[in-house]
Amino acid sequence: MKIFKDENSLVIKSWCNNPEDGAINQAKNLARLPFAFRQICLMPDTHQGYGMPIGGVMATVGSVVPNAVGVDIGCGMCAIKTSLSDIDMDTIKKIVGAIRQKIPLGFNKHKEPQYSGLMPEIKDACPVVEREYGNACLSLGTLGGGNHFIEIQRGDDGHIWVMLHSGSRNLGKQVADFYNKKAVEINEQYYSRVPKEWELAFLPLDGLDAKLYMNEMQYCVEFALANRSLMMERVKLSFYELCDVSFHSTINIAHNYARMENHFGSNVLVHRKGATSARDGEIGIIPGSQGTCSYIVRGKGNTDSFMSCSHGAGRAMGRKQAERTLDLATEQNRLNDLGVMHAIRGVNDLDEAPGAYKNIDIVMAEQSDLVDIITKLTPIAVIKG
Repeated sequence: MKIFKDENSLVIKSWCNNPEDGAINQAKNLARLPFAFRQICLMPDTHQGYGMPIGGVMATVGSVVPNAVGVDIGCGMCAIKTSLSDIDMDTIKKIVGAIRQKIPLGFNKHKEPQYSGLMPEIKDACPVVEREYGNACLSLGTLGGGNHFIEIQRGDDGHIWVMLHSGSRNLGKQVADFYNKKAVEINEQYYSRVPKEWELAFLPLDGLDAKLYMNEMQYCVEFALANRSLMMERVKLSFYELCDVSFHSTINIAHNYARMENHFGSNVLVHRKGATSARDGEIGIIPGSQGTCSYIVRGKGNTDSFMSCSHGAGRAMGRKQAERTLDLATEQNRLNDLGVMHAIRGVNDLDEAPGAYKNIDIVMAEQSDLVDIITKLTPIAVIKG
């Protein structure tokens, strides 16, 4: 862990040994927030985001910062172990084809609304959710694009696994944008000491807008889980159609949310943006990049990190930079040589190539005091939007 400290600001604890300047500058802004609590934490996968670094953890007192949660509220991982000890490539190709028929990818949605009984119940006032509910019913059980994926993997425990990464689709973005705009307006109205250019506008927790945001954020977390759960059921169905298989219970963990927790004897609102909870004994998921290993882990409850760990490998370069600088043939051959059924088809896919991401082995080594590795998973086939 590296320590960064400026005068009149909180300490920054970084588990990333070589954080980029943009991420550190954003962390320094967080450390100057008057409502930030005790320390700012950067996980090994940290990189620059909007306002707050991806892979950042911040606790606050009395305020919530929408940009410290991000636009894909509730985005997270699901993983499930199968009873299979092996699977041939021909069967994998058929399963991948069946999954693609059942789950819309990228910007695609279902043509008909999914059964409303699969949607989370709206228990509290959620004006944006209510406005977007119909569209959300079309998006339920869809993967999305970017770094979202479905992956069939081989575990070092002797089992075939399935892993899935997705979030709240457009619903989370609508909620995030709406309340960040509200926060900006309120901060300007009351002459906030937080500079607008930091992109860290906040909502006082005792105000109506913050209460509504917390309601809607929690709904998006639940919707993202419902989205992943429905996709996982359809993945399982694709296996059932082609294999004699059974499944263990599903592991789920989110990495974009804010939650009230107790740390250092105080009740604080912990914002995790591209970071996951790693309480003592808590089971988590840390995926690598396309073509590299992923891990099932057990949290150690390290208080220095607000009991958190990384949410993945983390980007080593921006999407456009990857498309400009990475060599298509090199990235394809890298995956082909590993025998991975991958999704790098053309230059526009290079933003999700292994070369665009940090080395997962280094990322795992840097957080050995945060988590223990339970199972190492090697990719066999990757489905992306």
